[in-house]
Amino acid sequence: MHNDITGVILAGGASSRMKTEKAFLKFENSDFIQQAANLMCSVFKEVIIITNTPDKYKFLNLLIFEDIYKKKGPLAGIHSALSNSNTDRIFIIPCDMPFISAKFINSIIDYPTKLPVVICKTKNFIHAQIGIYSKEILPLIETILNNSNSKDKKKSKILEIERYIKIEKIEASEISCFREDLFFNVNTPEDYQEFLTKKKQNF
Repeated sequence: MHNDITGVILAGGASSRMKTEKAFLKFENSDFIQQAANLMCSVFKEVIIITNTPDKYKFLNLLIFEDIYKKKGPLAGIHSALSNSNTDRIFIIPCDMPFISAKFINSIIDYPTKLPVVICKTKNFIHAQIGIYSKEILPLIETILNNSNSKDKKKSKILEIERYIKIEKIEASEISCFREDLFFNVNTPEDYQEFLTKKKQNF
């Protein structure tokens, strides 16, 4: 179990396409947020949740923090996590990627690099909401968030930081435990049904 990295679950987002909160989608005898909490608590000594509706997550008995910069997207969630964590680095996951595994998380942590951000890519897509972020980039994130506004969402995107610093982008297929649906994201009712089908098939 890692005690020098804080595990972070991003539980924000409007869930507009799902029409219900993705964090509380049910499967088996649990839901997405409980499974994410179980996963992260198995890997990290300190686990926190970032959400702007904290009362809904108190049952998990984890530290919960809201965005400091409201309505600024996932980058604001990372900012809040870095600001409130007790470690120099955090590892973030969203609550709606149910196939992420402890083995995959540890593979990213063990990747040999000294860069302050470590994320994955698959073909031409970069998965910026799964990976390591370091406190040293907090001033940069604050600058980006202060220079953006709610109508200019492009400047609030996580990868805006790459304009200013070099980040480590691991080719996910090179990780031994990689599988095609690792980054499967549940955004719509159709995605949810596909997920349930995969679970029944013991994917």
